[in-house]
Amino acid sequence: MSKSLRFAIVGCGRIAQRHAEHIFRLAKLVAVCDIEADKARALGDKYGARPYADIDELLRRESGEIDVVSVCSPNGLHAVHSIKALRAGVHVLCEKPMALSVQDCGDMINAAERANKRLFIVKQNRFNPPVAAVKKIIDEGRLGRIYSVQLSCFWNRNEAYYKNSWKGTKALDGGTLYTQFSHFIDLLYWMVGDVKEVSGFTGNMGHEGVIEFEDNGVITLKFYNGAIGTVNYTVNSYQKNMEGSLTIFGEKGTIKIGGQYLNELEYQNIDGYKIENLPPGNPPNNYGQYQGSMSNHDKVYENLLEVLNGNGIIATNGFEGLKTVEIIDKIYSNAKQV
Repeated sequence: MSKSLRFAIVGCGRIAQRHAEHIFRLAKLVAVCDIEADKARALGDKYGARPYADIDELLRRESGEIDVVSVCSPNGLHAVHSIKALRAGVHVLCEKPMALSVQDCGDMINAAERANKRLFIVKQNRFNPPVAAVKKIIDEGRLGRIYSVQLSCFWNRNEAYYKNSWKGTKALDGGTLYTQFSHFIDLLYWMVGDVKEVSGFTGNMGHEGVIEFEDNGVITLKFYNGAIGTVNYTVNSYQKNMEGSLTIFGEKGTIKIGGQYLNELEYQNIDGYKIENLPPGNPPNNYGQYQGSMSNHDKVYENLLEVLNGNGIIATNGFEGLKTVEIIDKIYSNAKQV
């Protein structure tokens, strides 16, 4: 793995720490940026990177010194920061969600095409061992036609999680499906297919006055391939995360990926086949009072370096990131608020 690629990080919050760790291990971290100068300085000091408080200054001063910008800023800034970096002539790795609107996603893809640069989107749950194994057997046709799917996302995000933060705001967070569960929606698209129709209900039951959008929802889906599905999600699980699971009912088998983070193969009954000897997965991202999705950023960065060194196929491209945002937009546009 080449150590020659040079990175900058924009946004020095919690997830940036994970990015910096893997950049330092696999490549070189040249610069970091955050409007809160103390955050940039602290991360820069830890990894020997130059700190900036303004992305335009970073891109101007570091022109020719960086190959990739890792965008770890708030959701609502992903598009503007990614487009600035692409127009400056560098590749971009953008954290989830890709953006908060389909139009912004399209603008990002267009900017990458015009600059002839790669746009990578972080979808680390694709690397969970049971997820990868089930995707493989679906592609091989071992489940036959997919009849239906059930996605359950039962997590806890208390008032302290949103306090004094951009999280919970419509402009920078966007909604529970964007910040907490976009990885799960991505897997629906990746494993089952594109979504044609949506209906359902959303509501804010436990976070009134705390967040500007829903904290739970019950959604029904119809896929273009004829499959139907449900998404049941909440951040009201009492005191702690409970479950993140995906159950697929197919012509030739039934399978459930469960655990808290889609990290366990809980059930399988497949015609003439059995998934065995799965490797252990990485632990979830730990943020103190709560945990997030599986910590597979090592695999995200390994894939990025393989692609940019000419030896790999991109794990998640801009179009796939756009499809996640498109499905979430369909849900929010069609579900009724209660």
